[in-house]
Amino acid sequence: MSVYFEEITKETLYIALEIINSNPDYNVFETGREQRELAEIEVEFLNPNTTSVLVKLDDTYIGVMDYLMQNPKDQCPWLGLLMIHSDYQGFGFGTQAYALYESDMRKRGLRRIRIGVINENVKGKQFWESLGFLYIKTALSENGKEIFVYEKNFPKEA
Repeated sequence: MSVYFEEITKETLYIALEIINSNPDYNVFETGREQRELAEIEVEFLNPNTTSVLVKLDDTYIGVMDYLMQNPKDQCPWLGLLMIHSDYQGFGFGTQAYALYESDMRKRGLRRIRIGVINENVKGKQFWESLGFLYIKTALSENGKEIFVYEKNFPKEA
């Protein structure tokens, strides 16, 4: 069984919404509400600035990922979201999806990736630290939330 990515389209947006809404605690951190609306995530995932994909395990949709190849604020690539459906958490699929993403970014010649984790998201911080991300600073999000910025540098390959 292997994990791979499929681009999110208008036709598959409802699947992304179901995955997002399977994680009400995260939604509360992000928006103050347990459930998100289709129109909200359409703006988030179907825009020209980020790449948004569904994470698939064989024929099953198990997660979503959204990333930015170059953030205009700091010229760094950012992984904006990696979320696994609540039914599939705890099996290592998030780690597998991240490893696939990192491998792709390395092939593209990138040397580092940044992420932002909402301060209250303790599980998220532990997950990213376990993958080698290091805290670099605290910033404020557009809606005034405290965000911990993490970065992972890739060593040059021999």
